[in-house]
Amino acid sequence: MAKSTRSKNRLFYSAADEVEHAKYPDDVLCGNPQLCSSAYRLAYTDQDFMLSEELRPVRLMLELSKPEAVLQALGVNQTVVIFGSARTPDLETAQNLVEQLTEQGCRDQQLLAKAQVNLRNARFYEQARELASLIARESPASASGELHVITGGGPGVMEGANRGASEAQAKSVGLNIVLPHEQYPNPYISPELCFRFHYFAMRKMHFLMRAKALVVFPGGFGTLDELFEALTLVQTDKIKPLPILIFGREFWSRLLNFEVLVQEGMISPDDVNLFQFVDTPEQAWQIIQASLAQL
Repeated sequence: MAKSTRSKNRLFYSAADEVEHAKYPDDVLCGNPQLCSSAYRLAYTDQDFMLSEELRPVRLMLELSKPEAVLQALGVNQTVVIFGSARTPDLETAQNLVEQLTEQGCRDQQLLAKAQVNLRNARFYEQARELASLIARESPASASGELHVITGGGPGVMEGANRGASEAQAKSVGLNIVLPHEQYPNPYISPELCFRFHYFAMRKMHFLMRAKALVVFPGGFGTLDELFEALTLVQTDKIKPLPILIFGREFWSRLLNFEVLVQEGMISPDDVNLFQFVDTPEQAWQIIQASLAQL
């Protein structure tokens, strides 16, 4: 059996110690069906059991607990959440593609149109990058203390935000998620603050647990989901009010007509005050600073 690693100051062995104690040499295991039985495994080392339907509540708790423990240990106490599309390219990439298609004399109008749209929307990548850099540079000097940028950890706008923080020599957080297709964290997240989730619900909870402001750039279904969940939580007093900044008025005004919800009695007139439109990183940062000063 493995030698004990218990500390002199510890009464009970740790779980890690017990895993070592539970190991048997191959010659002992050989021909012993009781020791080889799955029932005999320590519950927390039995992967089949841990991944069973019955253990879903435990897995949910683990996804809440692990990032929480790491973030507390590393002193991440206040965050600015930056949401946005994973499909938005950086400006250089978008420009290069348009130039390449033009030089090649591309006749595929759909492809050209898509490249032009990406070039137009690349400004959101760059604005997220600039805003995150602004937050990283200026928040340590503010009365409220350091703010950490946190994103969904993917490409696009999320990458832009993590990149901006990294360029300002600041740590930033990424909450990546397992998807059916390949999904990798962007390379600008601080490695020790790069987390991976299975459950969207736990991921979204971590976005809000330390949030001092949300900045929502143009995006698709995922971004809309994150925006409307945050609005609902504030509307129903499940969380305290905080700045919810919707970046890019022209885009959002074409996509959503909040006044229709008011006119049809689906929301109260005051509910449209739960968010603000912004169009520049400087404007967003000023609103965030003003909110922090009131805390």
